[in-house]
Amino acid sequence: MDFDLVVRNGTVVTASDIWESCDIGVKEGTIVAVGPRLPAAPGAQEIDAEGAFITPGGVDAHVHLSQFYEATVGVDIDRSIITNGAIPDPENFVGDTFDTGTRSAVAGGTTTIITFASQMRKDESIITVIEDYHKLAKDQSYCDYAFHVIITNPTPQIVEDEFPRMVDEFGITSVKLYMTYKPLRLLDYQILDVMYSARKLGITTMVHAENADVIDWMTQHLEQKLMTHPYHHGTSRPPIVEAEATNRVICLAELMDTPILLVHISGGPATKHIRDAQTRLLPIYGETCPQYMFLLADSMRKGHFEGAKCVCSPPIREDKADQDAMWAGVKNGTFTIVSSDHAPSKFNHPNGKQRGLKDGNLPYGKFRLIPNGLPGVETRVPLLFSGGVLSGRISPQKFVEVTSTNPAKLYGLKKKGSIAPGFDADLVIWYPQAKFQSFKLTNEMLHHAVDYTPFEGIEFKNWPRYTIIRGKVVFSHGDVVGEMEYGQYIPREKSLLPGPRDVWLSEWRP
Repeated sequence: MDFDLVVRNGTVVTASDIWESCDIGVKEGTIVAVGPRLPAAPGAQEIDAEGAFITPGGVDAHVHLSQFYEATVGVDIDRSIITNGAIPDPENFVGDTFDTGTRSAVAGGTTTIITFASQMRKDESIITVIEDYHKLAKDQSYCDYAFHVIITNPTPQIVEDEFPRMVDEFGITSVKLYMTYKPLRLLDYQILDVMYSARKLGITTMVHAENADVIDWMTQHLEQKLMTHPYHHGTSRPPIVEAEATNRVICLAELMDTPILLVHISGGPATKHIRDAQTRLLPIYGETCPQYMFLLADSMRKGHFEGAKCVCSPPIREDKADQDAMWAGVKNGTFTIVSSDHAPSKFNHPNGKQRGLKDGNLPYGKFRLIPNGLPGVETRVPLLFSGGVLSGRISPQKFVEVTSTNPAKLYGLKKKGSIAPGFDADLVIWYPQAKFQSFKLTNEMLHHAVDYTPFEGIEFKNWPRYTIIRGKVVFSHGDVVGEMEYGQYIPREKSLLPGPRDVWLSEWRP
């Protein structure tokens, strides 16, 4: 057999199986053979896995890059500032751009990300939005990438005329909707408009589900009581806020008979609504994130405004029962995927987390002014492997399922997410466990452009030794060795998971 690369003597893990003493043969970026004792290939690169786990490259389906998080604190952003594919003053940008974010991704074993092209309220076309984000990403990515589109202004022209173009011309088969944040949120009527068109076109609809009116009411009344510390971000959004919106959007999806994904679920009550819908065979999918599996709300109580580092929405929960519900939901299949929701703002930056201190009359600032979001694209895969697989909380196969295989299936990445002939040779080779020295994470070890990690001090029992994308080593023994221009845009197909059932609640039909 003719190979470009042979990975030998690994413990190969897929979403269904584990094979020990297994080799992987790669030709022109594609896996062509998997099995024991593959023949030697003169001239081929060989890597000895030394018996260690080999898993498919991570697929992180929820990553925010080159975006402005002021929208999460109610500030309207003029998209013209990124027209022509340039961010003004990139040195002063508060988050990760494509180069730094994807560099961080490969260093943590992620080989494909799906990031967001974000429509602003004033944008009358999503085609120009998509084109602008393509310019931002071109030749700036260390890993392969695709786009979702955030919809904030679903005019008839967009949902009827431009959605088909989005699918056919750009290979984008998913959109994200917000039920909160004033510059982004949609009314139920608008959500139905999007779902109606999405069903016809095979588009997967992602939803950030929180009750915006409850949040606004709670925030106003907390401020009247001077309860403005970062910790009270969580006070303003108890689990019922997420649960109500989750149940409501599931009802809308059932009415429209359309598949949806509930993103970054944080609490047990919302998880139960998703589970109940799934037991009724509705095409309802769930996503959670490592911050809800590894952190608790005490992380927002830290002094010197440090708690702002852990402000995200939905908030990290107070009750360990909610954390336990996330792990149970991963194990029992309620959560289809685990994503990072990488949405970082620098801590020591006036437009980053420090924005929350702009009201100098209060010692702890105002939580409502803190940009929402955490960094996590580099830590997602190692956290789930170390804290899940090696801690005995999930099986190696479940780890692969939620970090790679299911994200690829859900979002139509047909050549990603598995180790089998015909798939892209996207691989993570871990260290042999006996040879790995556990360590406690510091931000200086990471490769993003953010000045903190919420997972500081967490012990890691393993880390990717090699990250391989389409047969090329891009990360090796702690160093990013790939080129920034190597990442490719991946047009996607329709979801490979179950979709509409043709079951209706009345005589109405689309």
